Amino acid sequence: MTVTNQQTRRESFVDRKRYLYALSILWPLVPVIGIGLALETGWGIFFGFTIFLWYVIISGVDALLPEDESNPPDGAMERLEGDRYYRVLAYLTVPVHYVTLLVSAWAVATLPMAWWEVLLLALSVGIANGLAINTGHELGHKPASLDRWMAKIVLAVVGYGHFLIEHNRGHHRDVATPDDLASARFGENIYSFSLREIPGGIMRSWRHEAERLTRRGKSVWSLENEVLQPLLITVVLYGALISYFGLVIVPFMAIQMAFGWWQLTSANFVEHYGLLRLKGPDGRYERCRPEHSWNSNRVFSNLILFHLQRHSDHHANPVRSYQCLRNFDGLPTLPGGYPMMFFVSYFPPLWRALMDERVIANVNGDMTKVNVDPAWASRHGLAKAA
Repeated sequence: MTVTNQQTRRESFVDRKRYLYALSILWPLVPVIGIGLALETGWGIFFGFTIFLWYVIISGVDALLPEDESNPPDGAMERLEGDRYYRVLAYLTVPVHYVTLLVSAWAVATLPMAWWEVLLLALSVGIANGLAINTGHELGHKPASLDRWMAKIVLAVVGYGHFLIEHNRGHHRDVATPDDLASARFGENIYSFSLREIPGGIMRSWRHEAERLTRRGKSVWSLENEVLQPLLITVVLYGALISYFGLVIVPFMAIQMAFGWWQLTSANFVEHYGLLRLKGPDGRYERCRPEHSWNSNRVFSNLILFHLQRHSDHHANPVRSYQCLRNFDGLPTLPGGYPMMFFVSYFPPLWRALMDERVIANVNGDMTKVNVDPAWASRHGLAKAA
């Protein structure tokens, strides 16, 4: 391609998904839409509208639509990164999560809801708050102070503020190695994975922040502690809601928080299952490359998740904004979008039937190139996990 043609392509490039990314703002409001439908029809089943939409409708649309393998041209990347429209969309998503939590707490406190209706609504809000963590993920990778504070504010909605430190300083450093608490191992199920990933992530984030503050001569209990900052916002937020609406909302608040955390655990489980960065002769792990993450180009779910499913490019280029994430040929590829893969992971035999052969094929049968669960390795006679 000539220089003139390259310049023309760069200048003429139009992001066809530009305005569709606004779905990311609408998605956290789906539980509120469900409340409206329940009030309008009198059918309490609509309190679970988000659950049906996430696991069934979005999975179905993802399967029906062709995969999106389009990439912005290299010459257009700088222009896309500098386009404030995309960043504003992420900012606007932050208050939407607060609106959804407030309206849902109001519904639980004031509407005559059966216990199962409260449960459906709590799970629905938890799914939506999974995107709060995803929004924090997108903003938290940016160096600007405003972006980092917006990340802390949105993570506080679901009480997962430590994610900012754990993800950036822990997961990205150790990803796709046996040392990473947030990288699932071959043969491991999501339930055993969660028992090391959730508490391990909290402890790792606290350790990293304590080390940073100690180097600066600050107390770990300083307000400069970036684990404590969003936690304090959560305490104030939840305390204010419980004080205003009463103890009746406590079970709802606890369930939606727990299920919001479970959405992140689900994402961490599927994103690197069995993939392994190898050690070089010096004993150090190789640089993280796109093939160390499972990728998915499913259209609909990517639009509402700020392109999170182009996870391969994200880990290779962590500060790259969602609108610039690219597809590569030959990557380990999930057979579905995240909604489908999350649901499948909750049934370990189904997950292993769907994924284990893909992991093995990805390394041409060489199990020394797989991040194997030690318990699985022992059961199957392997000397040790890779």
